[in-house]
Amino acid sequence: MTDTLAPTRRARGTVLAAAPLTIMAAAIIAPSLPAMREDFADTPGSGLLVRLALTVTSLAIAISAPLSGIVADRVGRRPLLLTGLGLYAVSGTAGFFVDDLYLLLITRAGLGLAVGGIMTAVSTLITDWFTGERRASFLGLQQAFASLGGVVFLPLAGLLATVSWHAPFWIYSVSAIVAVFAIVSLREPERNRPAVSGGGRLPARVVGVYVLALVVTLVFYMAPTQLPFLLAGFGSGPVVVGAVVAGSTLTGVVGALAFPRLRRRLGPTAITTVSVALMGVGWLVIGTAGTVAQVVAGLLAGGLGVGFVVPNLNLRLAEAADPARRGRVLSGLVTGIFLGQFLSPLVVQPLVQGIGIADAFTWTGIALGAGAALAALLTNRNNGKETR
Repeated sequence: MTDTLAPTRRARGTVLAAAPLTIMAAAIIAPSLPAMREDFADTPGSGLLVRLALTVTSLAIAISAPLSGIVADRVGRRPLLLTGLGLYAVSGTAGFFVDDLYLLLITRAGLGLAVGGIMTAVSTLITDWFTGERRASFLGLQQAFASLGGVVFLPLAGLLATVSWHAPFWIYSVSAIVAVFAIVSLREPERNRPAVSGGGRLPARVVGVYVLALVVTLVFYMAPTQLPFLLAGFGSGPVVVGAVVAGSTLTGVVGALAFPRLRRRLGPTAITTVSVALMGVGWLVIGTAGTVAQVVAGLLAGGLGVGFVVPNLNLRLAEAADPARRGRVLSGLVTGIFLGQFLSPLVVQPLVQGIGIADAFTWTGIALGAGAALAALLTNRNNGKETR
């Protein structure tokens, strides 16, 4: 199959440069969480509210993504992306100037609105531009760049957090640079096919992809929300926390780059099963870890799984969506991913309070392993029914 459009090299580079903004939006303040908790100790419920400062961004993304999908289909991908990049720079850096926890939560919600638009626009542009193997390859490249942003910016955030918990918020100003390149290089793709009448209900398989994305990210987001406190028990400071959490994004790069080759060998369900199994092994290793090095090993395994699963889910939806509804269908994946991020500390916190952070990772890993084994069993039983 051939490409449906011919984006310039600068346009492709701009889209790839925007990809890291999505993964770093919430996690960039993870190394600052312990210091923030101490600074806001007098605020009622500060322990949970500080964690929500990281994940309220994800809630705003989840809520706004469906609207972003409608805007992408009706107004255009380029206007949505430019608006998102501008709002990202303003609301992200605003955290540097804020000393009130509730006001900080508001600025973080604004950042989420921006990410919802950026992520929907980027994914839709890629699926507009490419078809077939080129689409799978570029979606893998998109996820690799997103993960690479974590490798670069999370350790930097940890270093800045040693100066002040406010300092990492300046990293969000990178969005302004990306916006300049987007203005210069991007043109609105032509959407040749007419809108499809009816079809208001989503197929069950599409909804299943959304649910799977929610569950996977809910589990994976235990890393930035819980590991800073687990690592504090090992005597680790912000720099070490930032570097350790970045480990999960490092193997995410490897997994995403390997995805196109893996996709040629395995079907989508098999790839998902492998991804969940890797996360299960990783979380089990973290839960039983006695050293920081063992925690890193677990994160590397879990990050590899995420590197496989995200482009896999993106590709499944892109192949199922009519071009006229592509923005809306892909925005549902954004909602699933970031709703999972937001729910992560809320769902995991009772488990942490009951059995501790380490055991929460252990039992989550066991549950993921059991789920992967069940999926493999069902896949073998239905072998031959799944199309590749």
